[in-house]
Amino acid sequence: MLHPAYPYLYETHLHTRQASRCARASGAEMAEACKAYGYAGIIVTDHHWGGNCAIDRSLPWEDWVDGFCQGYYDARQCGEAIGLDVFFGWESGFAGTEFLIHGLSPEWMKAHPALRAELPFGRPDMEEVIARGVAEQYQMVHEGGGMVIHAHPYREEPYIPRTRLFPGLVDGVEIVNACHSNPRSAAHNDPAYDARAIAYARGHGFPTTAGSDIHSTDLFGGGVAFRRRLKSGQDFCQAILSGEDYILTNGARWFDKQGNPLDE
Repeated sequence: MLHPAYPYLYETHLHTRQASRCARASGAEMAEACKAYGYAGIIVTDHHWGGNCAIDRSLPWEDWVDGFCQGYYDARQCGEAIGLDVFFGWESGFAGTEFLIHGLSPEWMKAHPALRAELPFGRPDMEEVIARGVAEQYQMVHEGGGMVIHAHPYREEPYIPRTRLFPGLVDGVEIVNACHSNPRSAAHNDPAYDARAIAYARGHGFPTTAGSDIHSTDLFGGGVAFRRRLKSGQDFCQAILSGEDYILTNGARWFDKQGNPLDE
């Protein structure tokens, strides 16, 4: 489902089996499926060090990054052949609290081994360590020129022990997650999670994004739609942060940037 006034649809939250243990398709398979659906581009956001990552954490950092980026490289190579924009990102995790990082590169990641966030499970100062890690992430990403988006901030699952909000340490909020609100979703399906994220973003005046959080080629069609084609991951960040005209979708409905449905 593409919008005639905003024909350039981008999937901003996508996983590949090369780096995300919970994903079921390769980067190339995801690229092909998204091209067939009608997406102009995708941002590969595999689970990073503190999340459900498939890469052996005992590897030297540069080798680990090479393995982590394989799904992105695979998707990008396919995208270049079929005419699909493929940008790099990742989903960082802090004991269930997750963030989408946009606008940086694999080379930048290799130069920042401090991204190896050790999980403090069982430690009495766990919440303090998490808060410090989130603050360090924000500083590093901003120094590199990237953007931090709080992913699905109100999702409730056993792997998320509590809701943690860091309004001073994010640039925006994912307010539409197709897993929550697309009728075809079989996981995390509760539109209330999106409703709370919308209220949170409105309360703080945050820029907003949407994505499918997709792990297979059974696409939902969620994402951010623009009037123009994007040039790069950095261009995506600039478009979101500058207030450029765009709309959001969960693949079943369209929303404005404040989360208001456009079909009512």
